[in-house]
Amino acid sequence: MTKNKYIDIKLLLIAVISALVQSFAITSFSIPASLYPAGFSGISRITTDILKDYGNILISYSVFYLSINILATLFFFKRIGKKFAVYSVIQFTLVACFTSFFKPLLSIDERLLMAIFGGILNGFGVGLALSSNFSTGGIDFISVYFANRYKKDIWNYIFIVNVVILAIAGLVYGFETALYSIIYQYTSTNMIKMLHQRYTHKTLTIITSDPERVSEEILKHVRHGITEVNATGYYSHENKTMLYTVVNSFQYKEVVKIVLQIDPHAFINVQDTEAIYGNYYQKPLD
Repeated sequence: MTKNKYIDIKLLLIAVISALVQSFAITSFSIPASLYPAGFSGISRITTDILKDYGNILISYSVFYLSINILATLFFFKRIGKKFAVYSVIQFTLVACFTSFFKPLLSIDERLLMAIFGGILNGFGVGLALSSNFSTGGIDFISVYFANRYKKDIWNYIFIVNVVILAIAGLVYGFETALYSIIYQYTSTNMIKMLHQRYTHKTLTIITSDPERVSEEILKHVRHGITEVNATGYYSHENKTMLYTVVNSFQYKEVVKIVLQIDPHAFINVQDTEAIYGNYYQKPLD
């Protein structure tokens, strides 16, 4: 089996698992507890419920959800990676199929527990897809497109948009429902942020006596620039070199391991990076 074939099978399996988890969260937590997810899933729930309750118009959640996701895919297909788009389509199509057949498997009366654990499961399903370099469609397409363009994690902005969507649902179905739905989405968003670190960064300050080898090995593994500054240790009065670089959060442990293998006595400081401006290489989506 070729490497590319193995990767395709792996991604397909992840897409199936992601869709199963997300569908389970919708059918066993979101719908029974009358919780409205955010994003296209929430828009689909709100729209189909309002049409049913106030217009006596029955439209399947799965059909509506699939339709608006297809429209988003057509719009963003040329703006994101083709493989990213293809596996995203597979994922949200499976969600639409699974939610058509799944029945609630749990019976929990406590709405707060439903909101918290449903949000965790939903976030895990979405985060699993995003951490594998595809998405669950919809607003994920929008967030990934802008994050890729501006090289910045924008999940907090997406959360604000989602709160507005849920507030509209609150006007229709009561703000108690909206508040529990916000808990559901807040939990989900934080789970996604834990799993998906493509657009979060770490700043590494490395003090080493072997800068050439360290820099060469780092550049072999991650394509990020390194700034070299001459330094002197105050205690030892030895000449050192300080290397400064910024890498994606999922890469920094690998970089630290590389540095310590070459120079076990290197001093490394790791800091969270709020934002990056200027030239920074971000590997494009496939």
